[in-house]
This record gives sequence, structure tokens and C-alpha cells, in this order.
Amino acid sequence: MSDFLKDVNDTARAQTVARRRGFDWWGSLGRVLASVEAVRDGRALYVLLAAFVGAGLALAAARASLGRSELNWAIGQGAAALFVAFYGAQAAGLLLMDRAMGRVPREVGDALEDALGIGHRTLLALLVMGVVGAGVAALLLGLYWLCSLPRVGPWLFVLVVPLTVVVIGLAFMAGAAVVAPLTGPTVWAGASSWQAVRSVGRLIRARLLQATVLAGALSAVTAVVGAVISLVVMLGGRIMAEVSVWILGVDIPPQAFMAGLVGRTVQVGSAAQVPAEALSYISAATVGGGVVFAIALVLPTLVYLRGVCVIYLALQAGLDEPA
Repeated sequence: MSDFLKDVNDTARAQTVARRRGFDWWGSLGRVLASVEAVRDGRALYVLLAAFVGAGLALAAARASLGRSELNWAIGQGAAALFVAFYGAQAAGLLLMDRAMGRVPREVGDALEDALGIGHRTLLALLVMGVVGAGVAALLLGLYWLCSLPRVGPWLFVLVVPLTVVVIGLAFMAGAAVVAPLTGPTVWAGASSWQAVRSVGRLIRARLLQATVLAGALSAVTAVVGAVISLVVMLGGRIMAEVSVWILGVDIPPQAFMAGLVGRTVQVGSAAQVPAEALSYISAATVGGGVVFAIALVLPTLVYLRGVCVIYLALQAGLDEPA
């Protein structure tokens, strides 16, 4: 309850400061750094972990079907993996947006149901913005074609060079800092597909610099969280593997117990070279390590999703259009 009240107060304070003084740089950066607290959100962690596990199982089934030359099954299972991962991320995003906006967090079942109902809005908004981007690219290609004309072409190229450099640079910056990370949070905040396109366009026009800085800060935070988790997993895994070989008394490399920690399976070339009693331990370690790998992958993703929610609210605060 205290975390919920804290989120409400932070959101209200951010909006008040933004309206009075313009964009609150330090407050926004502080809230982005505070996104690491997302690892404590049990509901979002549960949803995202279940989605990643389900997607991983579907991908494993697709690989197995592909190995048996069952292409139709492989395509269907691959599509199922994408479906589970996408809508699982949408449900986790809804839960995290509830926290960021100071709303009463919805139940997991409600989040899944809502994700199935609004997930397509994100895809439609991205599709519309992709069409706009393709139109800009076609226009630039048309300008380059005009530059190939005799006589007038070289003179026109003088203007086309700076224009295309600026447009292409800004387009990539807008795509990386606004379109890709903030389309989902715009929908999670309650926007329709068309409203999401308008809102993202407005953020590009009015908050591109701020979005770039905050997105860079979030990337750094996510990278640090991922590095710390990887260090913990690999250090603990190495000690676990060495101790397991010593206590269990099996004559196998310690790396055989660590394969699951990095999302791999142990490939045993010749069963005769591996003690029979070690095979069951290797399988168990692979499964257990896979669980650890899934959790280690989910935690940075949670931080990133919470961070993009915070960035969207920080950028939206103070604009004429309501969040």
C-alpha cells in the first residue's frame, strides 16, 4: 500500500512541476533510475515469466518440428511463441503502467484479458507509423532520383545532402527513442490506435531531445541490471557446478552443470563416455538452470518496461494533450 501511495504522489508531483517549470529533467531521470524497483512487482514478474517460459517451450517445439522437416508445424509453433511473448509483455506492461500512473493495480487475470483486447492497438499504431516512415523513405529516394538528372542534378544535390542527412538522422532517433519504446505505453495508458499515433507524433515534435536522453538513461540502467544479474548467476553457477562435481562424485566437466544457466542444453556425444549416474544429474541441472536463466532474463525486461512507462508519463506531463 505504501508503494502505491508513493507512486501516486510521485506522479502528481511530476505533473505539477512539469506544468509550472517546463520539463523536469532531474526528476524524470530520477524516476527512470528508480525503475529498478520493478523487480519487486510480483504480479508483473509472474506474468512475464510465464510468458517467456511458454514462448520458450513453443520455440523448442518449433525447432524439434523443423528438425523433423515438419515445416507447417514449425511455422505454427513459432507463431504461437510470438503470440505468447507479445501478449504476455502487453499484460505485464498494463500492470506496470497501473503502478506508474498511480492506479489501483488490476488482477493478473484482468491484465491478461485486457491485453488480448488492446494488444492489436500497438500493432496497428506501429503499422501506421511504419507506413509513414516508408513514405518518407520513398520521398528521399525520389529526391535522389532527381539528383541523377543532367545539369540540374548536381545543383540539387547540394541541397539534398544536408536535407537527407538531417531527416535520416532524426528519423532513426525518433524511431529508437520514441516510436519503438513508447508506442506500447501509450496504448497501456488507454489510447486507441489512432490516438497512439497522434500522441507519439506529438512527442516526436515536442519532446524528442528529452526522449532520447531518458531512453539512453534507461538503456544504461537496464544494462547495469542485466550485468549484475549475469554476474550473480555465473558466479553462483560456477560454485554450484564445482561443489556438485565434488559432492556427487561424478567425473564430468563442471560446465555440464552450467549449460542451463546460459539457455543451452548439454549435447552428449557419446553416452559411453559419461557415467550413467551422471546423466540424470545433468538433465536435472539443465532444467533447474533453465529456470534461473528465465528469471535472469525477465528481471531486466521488467526494469525496461517500467522505465518506458515512466518515460512516457514524464514526457506527456505538461503537454496540452492529456496523457
